[in-house]
Amino acid sequence: MKNDSIRGKVAVVGIGEVPTGKYPDRDFMEAALIASREAILDAGINKDEIDVVMPTGVIFNRHANTDMVFSRLIDELGLQYKAKNNMTVFNGGSSSSTMLETAGSLIVSGLAKVVLCVHTDRLASGIDINEAIDLFATLGISAEFEVPYGLNFSSVAGLITHRYMHETGTTEEEIASVCVSNRKWAEFNKNAMFRKPLTTEEVLKSKILSSPLHAKESNVLADGAAAFIVTSWEYAQKITKTPVALLGTGSVCTHYSLAQERDVTRAGYDVASRKAYEMAGVTPKDIDIAEIYDSYPVWSLITLEGCGLCRRGEAGKFVKEGNTWPGGKLPMTTNGGMLSQGHTGAGGGFAVFVETIRQLMGKAGERQVKNCNIALETSVGGTYMDAYVSVFGTKEVV
Repeated sequence: MKNDSIRGKVAVVGIGEVPTGKYPDRDFMEAALIASREAILDAGINKDEIDVVMPTGVIFNRHANTDMVFSRLIDELGLQYKAKNNMTVFNGGSSSSTMLETAGSLIVSGLAKVVLCVHTDRLASGIDINEAIDLFATLGISAEFEVPYGLNFSSVAGLITHRYMHETGTTEEEIASVCVSNRKWAEFNKNAMFRKPLTTEEVLKSKILSSPLHAKESNVLADGAAAFIVTSWEYAQKITKTPVALLGTGSVCTHYSLAQERDVTRAGYDVASRKAYEMAGVTPKDIDIAEIYDSYPVWSLITLEGCGLCRRGEAGKFVKEGNTWPGGKLPMTTNGGMLSQGHTGAGGGFAVFVETIRQLMGKAGERQVKNCNIALETSVGGTYMDAYVSVFGTKEVV
């Protein structure tokens, strides 16, 4: 595929989301259908126009995952003999990015007209908490070379944070300021799990989980669901006043085992962002808003620098000074991210993606960023095994 083959040809036209948190009485399929219905209504289409349904992986229960793989959404949405395909696209937290690329490729090639992308999971109430902790402690950790030595997901985050602080001189206060920034946005997000104001002092006084990370620097597992609808830019302009175009996308897979990552403090974002900017025809200076995947706070700083939005070693200071807060120079992760909205498996990245579209559509309510026309959105899966960067724009800049 040529580097510019998808630029300005694909659009997101509708989004939907349910509140994130612990909802024991909300079935995973119910949540998926609510989010899908919202997206369909938001797009202003008849549901029968959807010809491809694309769910991502469900983690909390293998039977629920199989239901999504085996077309249960087709039945629930009444799309029997109307939709031509149900396919699962899943690579962890970066699933929303690969779903967009897959949907976009189908649309540009003429093999699909309207694609519904859906995530749903119940990591707070649908699975025993100890099982969930064990699951996320070992997913993406090499059972052969790493697990026997005590490595788990939390210690991976601590290891990366230590190394980043060592190389850049970033302080613990600056790391913690990412959590504060995200919480300031979550205060205005009715779908967020945590909305109570948070200070740097509170973060640093919380218990140590995996040095140097504290409890309030860790994401919390939650139930959630979200959906978005993709179609051609040409058709998008006919059905909605607020289409959002994909301007550029770039990605790179860096490793499976963390021991094989060449640089844990950069993690491929320089490579991925360069590809995205080139396709979009923009530079970091053109970005109005940065919606950054944030499973742990250090990841926001690594991404800001890797995407050229801050100089190496300056991202922590940039965030601490309030530049990413509401009203700041570069609004960042405006839904609160996984650190405040909650971690719903692949849905953590999904929620950041949906928030990107929401902001560009001008539908973010109290947290709406003014004069927002070009957005950068990122994601990563597994133990930071890949880097995805997408650039989106409103009709004013296509």
